[in-house]
Parts: sequence; C-alpha cells; structure tokens
Amino acid sequence: MSLLGKLRCVTVDVTGTLMAYKGQLGDYYCMAAKSVGLPCPDYKRMHEAFKFAYKEMATKYPCFGFDAKMPNIVWWKTCVRDSFVRAGYDYDEETFEKIFRRIYSSFGSSAPYTVFPDSQPFLRWLRGKGLKVGIVSNAEYRYKDVILPALGINEESEWDFGVFSGFEGIEKPNPKFFEIALERAGNVKPEEVLHIGDSMRKDYEPAKSIGMHAILLDRFKTPDAVEWRKSGAVVLPDLVAAQEWLSSENSTF
Repeated sequence: MSLLGKLRCVTVDVTGTLMAYKGQLGDYYCMAAKSVGLPCPDYKRMHEAFKFAYKEMATKYPCFGFDAKMPNIVWWKTCVRDSFVRAGYDYDEETFEKIFRRIYSSFGSSAPYTVFPDSQPFLRWLRGKGLKVGIVSNAEYRYKDVILPALGINEESEWDFGVFSGFEGIEKPNPKFFEIALERAGNVKPEEVLHIGDSMRKDYEPAKSIGMHAILLDRFKTPDAVEWRKSGAVVLPDLVAAQEWLSSENSTF
C-alpha cells in the first residue's frame, strides 16, 4: 500500500509551498513612494530595513498583534513606517498615509503573489482522493479571506480548513499550531496526517515532533536542502513530485 492509503489528512504551508512573492518585497515599498511623486528609495536599503522592522514587530506583537488586540492595519502601519525610517526616509504624516494605503492595498490583493502552477491541481487531487486538506500558515486574516481566493485557492474546492496565526494567536514552529490542525481535521491521529512545507524549523520539525509525517519542498534549490536530506527528510522539488511520491508503492518514511 502506498503512503496515500494510510492518510486521512494533508496540511500544506502557503508561502514558498503554494505561492511566492513576485520580485522583492522592498520593490513594492519603493513603487508606493514613487506613486506619490517622491524619488525612488534605495531598493536594497528598503528591503533590509523591512526585514529588521518586521522581525521587531513580530517579536513585540506576535501573530500580527493578536494578544495585544492590535488591529491588523495598525500592526502593518507601524511596521511599514519603521521600515521607511530605518531606511532613512521619514515622511510627513500626510505623505506617509498615502504611501501606506497603497502598500496595504497591494498586499491585500493578488498583485504581489504568484501561485505555482501545480498548487491547485495538487490540492484538488488530494480532496478527490477523499483526504481532508488543511492550509496552515503564519499569516494574517487577509490570506484566508482575500488573497488565497483571489489566487484561485478556495475553501471547499481546494481546501477544507485553515489554521492562520493571525486568527489563532499561535504560530509555527509552536507544535500547538499543528495540534490545532489535527482538531480542525476532525481530531485525526497525528500518524494519519502528512504536512508539506518549505522550512525545516517551521514546518518539518514541529510537525514531526507531535507524530505527524512531513516532507519538504525545495522549489528554489536552497543550499539548506543538502542538510535536510542528510537529516533523513524527504525533500522533493515540487508538488508534481509530491503527488508521484505519495502515489508510489515505495513511498515510506
């Protein structure tokens, strides 16, 4: 029997697994500044500043401000302002408001993202095999309500349930995040669930720690994949390979 016959549920990460950003995130911040008639900020400086600002916000107010009851738009406004200030661009309130609104609107749409062509067919294939499909992501509410549907990844046609950190107040790699997924799937046993993601720390290790199966995708040929394989992880290039592997009589952990 293939591994597929032993599963009742598959959970799937989003960014890097089902979809990816188009270009660099800093590009969109620079385009927003240009849209209000300002000189284009330095792309590299902007991108690096955002990484620091985001990390600081995620540390102070994790899960997009869940515990602090901070509105999503306030969390992002604070992060975006700090990004520009760190990069050396401290705009007046009116100017910043225009820039921020453009950025917030862009990232609340499908525009900055691209779905991998194998994502929708794979999810539908799983559901066609009678498996529950869960989307699990360290993401805010707009992924569930706006972005995924805009990209053609819809609840009830591509997935059955979701676990998003902005809703739960817990994020990967906390194993409790995956325990929530087991509950949402109908209290299935961990050994009846496979998780697919692109991070050893946030996906593979926490899923395995509670008894789930796990595989990793290496869509971008990361050097880390060499160590992933050495550790014994199943590492595949895409979801086409994952489907073939799951269907194989030789698939095993």
